[in-house]
Amino acid sequence: MVRKTAKLEARVTEVLKRLDAEYGADTKCYLMHENAWQLLIATILSAQCTDARVNMVTPGLFRKYPSVQAFADADIRELEQDIHSIGFYHSKAKNIIACCKMLAEVYHGEVPRTIEELTLLPGVGRKTANVIRGNIFEDPSIVVDTHVKRISKRLGFTDADDPAKVEQDLMKILPRENWIRYNIQIIYLGRTICKAPTPRCEECYLKDICPSSSSRS
Repeated sequence: MVRKTAKLEARVTEVLKRLDAEYGADTKCYLMHENAWQLLIATILSAQCTDARVNMVTPGLFRKYPSVQAFADADIRELEQDIHSIGFYHSKAKNIIACCKMLAEVYHGEVPRTIEELTLLPGVGRKTANVIRGNIFEDPSIVVDTHVKRISKRLGFTDADDPAKVEQDLMKILPRENWIRYNIQIIYLGRTICKAPTPRCEECYLKDICPSSSSRS
């Protein structure tokens, strides 16, 4: 567990300031959607896949299946073909159909709000639940994906490997109003500069304050 100190608080403040300067304060979700259930399905599809690839598939997918009930009634083999290019299509098709059946039967086609209810849905873990909470219901939440975990550790914001523990560490040191924004900004940083396994530290605007930077003088 990382101890909250004055030095850490100062680093957090400066990191957040620079993230806002670089990316702005926009909290728009990169996954294309028009409503809660579309974002839920898009987020399930995005596991081990880029948002760009998901966005290539979902417009046609949502035209073919225009409602929760349409997905609940879908033929699994046909749905697998529809999402084949996204990867892991067997498990994703199975989870989407089961998830939509539960939404239709238990929640009358609506997406529930609480993390407890969301994580009961097939294929929905804390990460997906927090995407929905933050982007649909505007409930402050921290989505710990591979980028957020990796970069938060490099910044010294957490020393945990378990996503739930990383989430708890970040909630303790980040201002609540920055939670959603931090997710989006860090994911973009991870895709462009702070990559795994080799970060491009010499290009990073955080290199002088990042404890893990190879470019610190």
